[in-house]
Order: sequence, then structure tokens, then C-alpha cells
Amino acid sequence: MPSPSRQPAAGETSTGWVENRAGRSWAVDWPELWRSRQLVGYFALRDVRVRYKQASLGVAWVVLVPLATVAAFTVGFQRLTSVPSDGLPYPVFALAGLLTWTYLSQCIAQGSEVLVRSPELINKTYFPRLLAPVAALLPPLVDLAVGLGVLALMCVLYGVSPSPALLLLPAWLLLLVLTALGPVLLLSAANVRFRDVRHAVSPALQAALFLSPVAYAATGLRGWHRSVYALNPAVGALDVGRWVLVGGSRPEASSLVSVLVAAVLAVAGLLVFQRSSRSFADVI
Repeated sequence: MPSPSRQPAAGETSTGWVENRAGRSWAVDWPELWRSRQLVGYFALRDVRVRYKQASLGVAWVVLVPLATVAAFTVGFQRLTSVPSDGLPYPVFALAGLLTWTYLSQCIAQGSEVLVRSPELINKTYFPRLLAPVAALLPPLVDLAVGLGVLALMCVLYGVSPSPALLLLPAWLLLLVLTALGPVLLLSAANVRFRDVRHAVSPALQAALFLSPVAYAATGLRGWHRSVYALNPAVGALDVGRWVLVGGSRPEASSLVSVLVAAVLAVAGLLVFQRSSRSFADVI
């Protein structure tokens, strides 16, 4: 039920109460989002504290898990099947792709449940609902920063020098956020109404890991196969990430298809989320 409180009329003094209701339009109230921007930092910081407080090894997991995964990829893909690695040492190649994938998968897994984890926040308080899934994109950046430090050490160990493309690191980070935004918005909105979504996210991410060029290069694909493969929105972020971080193959024109798909998903997710947010408090 909506709160009986209301917004002050023109000329009235605000009492500090805010009406607890969802927006009545799919349009985004950008000025309201800007006024409430501090909530993004609050939500993100809360999630980071909870994550590391509950982990006995803390930040060590951020280092150990990708290194163990890269070791498994090296044995399974490079030693047994001789997967090409764009002329890079395979551990460097695999870790660069894994860091990109880990950020995307963490955002999707955590962001899809950001609303259902705190139903009392949705029911009792009004704030721009869009801020909650957007805030879920920030905590995985902490793990990514640690992982990039490990990648830098591995590059030194294997004698991989940085390329001029490293200057595009900020642009790649923006592409990462854009790529994660669409799925997070769509899944977080769907998860409020259909709780089975949470059970499908993990196996879907596991399948997508092998359908994305994380442990192998997609440069061998040509023609329509490459175009169809590029419909995966993660492909663009992975190709650009390797090129920027470790000087892998320059992204091909078909990678632009993947970037466009990611942008379309982000816009679609924004529209669906805004439309669905009107009923969050009623069904959560």
C-alpha cells in the first residue's frame, strides 16, 4: 500500500517525508537520479563491506580463484588442445579474458538479486529504484583492480610489454559497465516477479563462459559464423579488453556488432526496468 504521505505543494515547507510510490512513467527522472547519487556510493560500500567481512581469506580469494582457473585453462585448453592465444603466453592471454568475464559475471549474479535481497528497503522507503542495480556495478570493480595488479605481475614474469592501447583503459572500463548494465537491469526486474530467475542465472553464466572467448581466441571464425558469434554482448568487451590490457589482436570490425548489442540491451533494460518499477513494492 502506498504511504499516505505526499510531496509538498508549491510554496509549502517540506516535512521531510517522501511519498513511498514508484514512478508513473517509463521515462528516467535524471535530475532526481543526480540528487540521489550519494545512495549509489552507500549501496556499493555496504556490499563491499559485507563481501569481505564474510570471507575468511578476504582479498586473497580475489587472487587465488583466477590463478587457479587460469591454471585449469592452461592444462585443458592450451596443453591438451593447443588453443591459439594471439601470440601471447597463454596464462597472460587467459587471465586477461578471465578478468573481463569475472567482472561481468559478478555484476550479473549479484545485480540480479539486488532488489529481492532487501525487500524492506523497497516497501518502506522511496528512492529512485534504478540506483540499486546501478550500484551493483561498482563492487566488482574492487576485485577487477586487484586482478589487474596480478595481471601486471604476470606480464612482467612472461616479458609482455604494455602496448599504446593501454591508454584506452578508461574507455574499456566504460564498455565493461555498459555491457553489464543491460543484463543486470533486465534480470533484477524479472527476479522481483519471477523468483525462478535466480536459479537460472548461475547455470546460464557457466554456459556463457564457454560460449565467450575467455579461454580461447575467436579470431579463427570467419564470415557469417563470426557475425553470429559477435551477437554475444560479452565478445566486444573481451576482445577490446585483451587488446588494451596485454596487446592482443586488434578488435575486428565484427566486434562492433557485439558493442552495439550491448548498447541495445542497456537501453532495453532501462526501459523494462523503469516500466516494471511501478509495481515493485506490490509484488516483492
